[in-house]
Amino acid sequence: MKEIKAEDLMSYLYNEASPEMNDAIQKAIAEDQSLKDQLDLLQLSMQQLDKLDLKSPSDASLLAIMAYASKKNAE
Repeated sequence: MKEIKAEDLMSYLYNEASPEMNDAIQKAIAEDQSLKDQLDLLQLSMQQLDKLDLKSPSDASLLAIMAYASKKNAE
């Protein structure tokens, strides 16, 4: 069986994993408590991030970033 990595668990949590990977993860977390603990921690982290009141950057900030990126790409 393929080793389940944190990236696989994130895909699983965001419903982006293939059906085969979903099955593999469900089987693995049923058999491996440390993997289940890791999944639980990732779920908790997602929930905490969802609670944050994040602000979008201002238009001026975005324009400054885009100008800087354009300048760097031209070099």
